[in-house]
Amino acid sequence: MKIRSPYFIIILLVFLIGSFLYKSYTQQAVKNVSLSPTPMVNYVSITSSKCHAVQIDVLDLQAYLPDSNCTPGVIDPLVTQDNIDTTICHSGYTKTVRPSASYTNSLKKQQIIDYGYQDTNMSIYEEDHLISLELGGSPKDPKNLWPEPGHSFNEKDKVENYLHSQICSGQITLLKAQQDIVKNWYEIYKQIR
Repeated sequence: MKIRSPYFIIILLVFLIGSFLYKSYTQQAVKNVSLSPTPMVNYVSITSSKCHAVQIDVLDLQAYLPDSNCTPGVIDPLVTQDNIDTTICHSGYTKTVRPSASYTNSLKKQQIIDYGYQDTNMSIYEEDHLISLELGGSPKDPKNLWPEPGHSFNEKDKVENYLHSQICSGQITLLKAQQDIVKNWYEIYKQIR
């Protein structure tokens, strides 16, 4: 073959390198899709879902935060700093506001789809209040509920109990506890464990 121009060589090299890179990229993408199961496989979101939980510590299967666009956390306007003694700090309060299992199970089923979890077995998720009832979170608002990977009692429950005791003992305000749990409950967990 007779080469007529140095540009031909450059174009040929670009084409060959581009073809090689494209083939390598597609082979790697296929490998990523077909990886063998890992401990996290039950919780990985698929890309077509509208919500995405974020695992913030890959060594901890409970260290997930909900998608802040789907689950920003919503407070119960009936719980205020002024009435905590008769609401959240009153023994048995959460039983009076907890939604029925039929409501939360129906919501959990839909949200497992919304979050794009590959494993849709409802028993491996807790329909969790991001701002828990004991911290004055909204009992039924879907923007305060999400399918948290893992079972109850878990690490986040410890944080909720800790913050609840801090509120009721006057060490922090209701608003501060609500903001902290929404921002990153796992950071608090690492401090108190």
